[in-house]
Amino acid sequence: MKTKLIPIVLGTAMGAAATAANAATLDDVKAKGFVQCGVSQGLPGFSNPDAQGNWTGLDVDVCRAVAAAVFGDASAVKFTPLSAKERFTALQSGEIDILSRNTTWTMSRDTSLGLNFAGVTYYDGQGFMVRKALGVTSALELSGASVCTNTGTTTELNVADYFRTNNMPYEIVAFEKSDEVVQAYDAGRCDVFTTDASGLYAERLKLSNPGDHMVLPEIISKEPLGPVVRQGDDQWFNIARWTLNAMINAEELGVTSANVDEMKSSENPEIKRLLGIEGAFGEGVSLSNDWAYNIIKQVGNYGEAFDRNVGPDTPLGIARGLNALWSKGGILYAPPIR
Repeated sequence: MKTKLIPIVLGTAMGAAATAANAATLDDVKAKGFVQCGVSQGLPGFSNPDAQGNWTGLDVDVCRAVAAAVFGDASAVKFTPLSAKERFTALQSGEIDILSRNTTWTMSRDTSLGLNFAGVTYYDGQGFMVRKALGVTSALELSGASVCTNTGTTTELNVADYFRTNNMPYEIVAFEKSDEVVQAYDAGRCDVFTTDASGLYAERLKLSNPGDHMVLPEIISKEPLGPVVRQGDDQWFNIARWTLNAMINAEELGVTSANVDEMKSSENPEIKRLLGIEGAFGEGVSLSNDWAYNIIKQVGNYGEAFDRNVGPDTPLGIARGLNALWSKGGILYAPPIR
């Protein structure tokens, strides 16, 4: 391993953000007829295009759910691939209406960038991936390692904290685009690849020989990932927040894309409120009363989206873990609709 320790790049200096489009996002979205959603440039399971340019993934499903809530049409969404460095500027400038791109909710981002996080779609944590041939079984054996990662992310800061705390020298090798990081690691330009653990499992699929690599057991940070909107537009913020809450509540109530029509005749008052049979909860988010029905019918509940994109039966094979409902051993929890 290399022993050179180079200065840490402390992320992108965002500064105080000026939001170019603060209000009436819903009006703008309705006028153009679609939701413009910022996503990653390709992260399997979360936001990834196929050869025909069709986007799929857990983050993508959040965008489609917002479109279903607003238009009753989950296809009324266009995607803007963004690097980690580009993502916040694109949202601040009004280039996109919502950012749904493996983005960690932190205090500085929430309070200093003119942005609001609408909730958590995936509870993650930063990990390390190495070649099995390296013979390393713990991150505590990485002294002197060269570490590949993205610029403009929290990962560089977490790496600095971890290696300093454990008195280990290291060298950071950073790139703007995720695929550049993967290619550099695959080409042997660094010993270690670090990002959120979910990202490591996803990016491993892109390596020449995925089976030659392993994710080390240590998780060194809290990385709650979720969708982001601009500050100053409570109406749009409520739509983003309650779209996610509706998906989580639907799973808890056992309402799925397959049974949602049958559930309309349920006697459960919580289900009646969720599906717009009782009450006028659509008014609170400036939408029709069947806004949540449309989300569930066309996109599904949170559990369906998780299983379809990153769950145990997908190439990523990720267990629910922390992302299970609070009633099933996880920490996923949404306020009630009432």
